[in-house]
Amino acid sequence: MRKLLLVIFLLSFHILSFAPSTGKTTFIAEVKPINYYEVIQPIYEPLVRAIALVESNNNILAYNVVEDAVGAFQIRQCRIKHYNKLTGKDYTLKDMYDYNKAKEVFVYFIYHDNRGRIIHPKSYEQAAKNWNGSGPMTENYWKRVQKVLYHS
Repeated sequence: MRKLLLVIFLLSFHILSFAPSTGKTTFIAEVKPINYYEVIQPIYEPLVRAIALVESNNNILAYNVVEDAVGAFQIRQCRIKHYNKLTGKDYTLKDMYDYNKAKEVFVYFIYHDNRGRIIHPKSYEQAAKNWNGSGPMTENYWKRVQKVLYHS
């Protein structure tokens, strides 16, 4: 009988307990993950258009035989391979004839480093030069992009 009373007492104990009242109510808001592409991409839209004009005269069907680069952004296979590795996607070089997919690849590299880590957004100059590569021709490339950005 004692065991039964002890069990009943322990089971009913929660009825006697209460949380202290502070007079304030706290709500926890739903937090949605940030889609960096949607946030950052509009900032870079002028650069996106300028790069497409410099690279291919905005021709989504452009093909550079020498570099085996395709589409408006003149994307090469090594860039696609790197992008797929970092994102888990399975794009092909042929997919880069699709302006939106090619733009996705371009914008990805604006706000990710070569290891796929999110970085602070780059300046237009830094983003354009990183897209083009390195060396003395990169300065000329940036001048061409600037001309389109600021004089069109």
